[in-house]
Amino acid sequence: MLGSPPTAFLFDLDGTLVDSVYEHVLAWQEALDGEGISLSVWRIHRRIGMSGGLMMNVLLRESGIAIDEARAERLRRAHAAAYNRRSGMIRPLPGARELVAWLTASSIPWAIATSGRMETAGPVLEMLGVDPARVPVVTRDLVRYAKPDPDLFLAAADKLGVPIEQSTVVGDAVWDMLAARRARALGIGLLSGGYSEDELERAGAYRVFEDPADLLRHIDEVGGRGASM
Repeated sequence: MLGSPPTAFLFDLDGTLVDSVYEHVLAWQEALDGEGISLSVWRIHRRIGMSGGLMMNVLLRESGIAIDEARAERLRRAHAAAYNRRSGMIRPLPGARELVAWLTASSIPWAIATSGRMETAGPVLEMLGVDPARVPVVTRDLVRYAKPDPDLFLAAADKLGVPIEQSTVVGDAVWDMLAARRARALGIGLLSGGYSEDELERAGAYRVFEDPADLLRHIDEVGGRGASM
């Protein structure tokens, strides 16, 4: 009997598998305050998940303060330090561990692609129980451009050895959905990062779920089929 290969799932990390979006927001606020840059928390939240370079462009537009290369590096390091101090409070989102365990048990390929660098993603991956030696993980350190460019997801699909067109991106932000569209992959949005269903759908999500637990309950509807299905 002929059959199609299983759909591969490419997961964002922050706000998708772990409840860490607001720790990132507060870490960025602390870093910005340290440089004397005032930016409302809600404006920071709307940019979580995009690349650091784009974040600097946004800061320039919204604060009117020039961000040169040296200042951008100070901000990046200050954010990483502030975030890592908060990382002990971060927990997996409901159903995250169960979802990836089910995919593994069902021999469905999956990977993680995050705009974060390994210096911040590493402790969170360990808390989630993900071993980068066994699970393909693509961080900002490994690609030229981050979201909304498609590089992270293209690299993750390549690590899995599957065509990007056979992959589904799962993310919580419009930046994930825009990157999925540019990569020619399907996009599934989760509400666990603070974006609305309407925003995620406008950015390209063809389905939206509350969190990983909700996605797992409907996994057969989005191409996730175990051996007995």
